[in-house]
Amino acid sequence: MAHRDKAPRAWQRMLSGRRLDLLDPSPLDVEITDIAQGLARVARWNGQTRGPHAFSVAQHSLLVEAVIGQIADCSPDLSLMALLHDAPEYVIGDMISPFKAVVGGGYKTVETRLESAIHIRFGLPPRTPAKDKTLIKRADQIAAYFEATELAGFTDAEARSFFGAPRGITLASLGIEPLPAVDAERGFLVRFAAIEAIRSTNGG
Repeated sequence: MAHRDKAPRAWQRMLSGRRLDLLDPSPLDVEITDIAQGLARVARWNGQTRGPHAFSVAQHSLLVEAVIGQIADCSPDLSLMALLHDAPEYVIGDMISPFKAVVGGGYKTVETRLESAIHIRFGLPPRTPAKDKTLIKRADQIAAYFEATELAGFTDAEARSFFGAPRGITLASLGIEPLPAVDAERGFLVRFAAIEAIRSTNGG
């Protein structure tokens, strides 16, 4: 008979073989293949989007990284932080903002610890610097505006009230057609490798 006081399991086994502790995540247990695998299978907007495939967090991450390249003079580190800005969701899923407000601080604590472990694993600051965080947030809002209007059924007025106007960014320059999970995963890994190659060349 199981002991009643036994602590609940707080780790997840990854396909890479890593065992990631959710309460005290180690950078040594973070693998980019696990991140890409997970994010490509997590749906944005709770799956309430048009098309035969979910619009995944992996594809959203690619969109945000593309947007930030248009609104800012990006260093390779900033590009990587933008690509990884939702990386904790490979473990905890994509919780829509209204529900985050209901859940409160516990979710944010776990998310912050995961983000720090991911950043350290890839040689980034444990916490995103404030200036970079502001740029990533703006790129995230622009991406959300296009996702909301093109995929999630929002009117232009609704999307502008929640996310602001895209200001100079056009949909034609962005890829927003929902992809099969395997394609989103592959695209995420390809872009990660490209950024890492630049960082390696720059010594950063």
